[in-house]
Amino acid sequence: MIPLSVLDLIPVREGSGVGEALAEAGKLAAAAEAAGYKRFWVAEHHATEGVAGGAVSVALAHIGHCTSTIRLGAGGIMLPNHNPFVIAEQFGALDGLFPGRIDLGLGRAPGAAPILFQALRKDPARAAEYFPNDVVELRALFTGDIDLPIRATPGFGAKVELWMLGSSLFGAQLAAQLGLPYAFASHFAPDQLDAALETYRTRFRPSAALAEPHAMAAMTVICGDTDEEAELLASSQDQAFVRLRSGDPGKLPPPVPGYRQSLPESAQAMLERLAVARAVGSPETVATKITRFVERTRADEIIVSGATYDPAARRRSLALTIRAVAP
Repeated sequence: MIPLSVLDLIPVREGSGVGEALAEAGKLAAAAEAAGYKRFWVAEHHATEGVAGGAVSVALAHIGHCTSTIRLGAGGIMLPNHNPFVIAEQFGALDGLFPGRIDLGLGRAPGAAPILFQALRKDPARAAEYFPNDVVELRALFTGDIDLPIRATPGFGAKVELWMLGSSLFGAQLAAQLGLPYAFASHFAPDQLDAALETYRTRFRPSAALAEPHAMAAMTVICGDTDEEAELLASSQDQAFVRLRSGDPGKLPPPVPGYRQSLPESAQAMLERLAVARAVGSPETVATKITRFVERTRADEIIVSGATYDPAARRRSLALTIRAVAP
């Protein structure tokens, strides 16, 4: 079986707070390491009450001290929100703390509502336009492959593994052009998955970092003893997604029996659209769905997402999942 990795949003549960969410992220990463997952990534989101991962580099520093071997990374840093030099310093520092373990996935989306750009004092049009140049500059701050007037310390010489993220063809094209590994957000935006992977593979140009294309695809994966148990656990994630798409995000709610069946047809259809990259069920069900997804996409890695209200249930889900798909 291909390598499995973990994507975490550091969810804040109803009835709890940011401190508890960060503590649980450390426990989850330790559980992923013990189970044999390759990477543990944290995604950048802002101004969302139910997500505690906005300060990605700070969260990764905490998680790094809870683990010892698993790769740690951003899945990802939304580069239009940031100055490349500052990100080079932050991830250079992480590489100094946890050498040989740091990934840096780069995305173009803001990771929040458009008002975020006002809070960050950013021009959204300029930020999107300059994204490819910022990626090249950031890579040069690590590698020195372009002569820049300033050197990031920490940062220069850091062995940070750069990734390009995407949910459309743009990221696939840029990853191929720059010779970077590519991760597709199929867990919440599967529509262009096949086209993006094909574009990435056919247009890939080898680089000093990567000789051949390497693609990772995201899936929502929640595993329980039975299909019914897993679907109940997944109802917290379903509720959070529906609330987000309805413009009413909040903290991660407790599970609700029969939640999907209680929704109007439009909301059910919205959730069903994600089924192509969803494996929720017993170990047998999860193994079958992941295997079929890999066969269809030819992904080189799978990164699993999916929050549960009970943090222990997600740790157990990770253990059940990797045992189910192991050869």
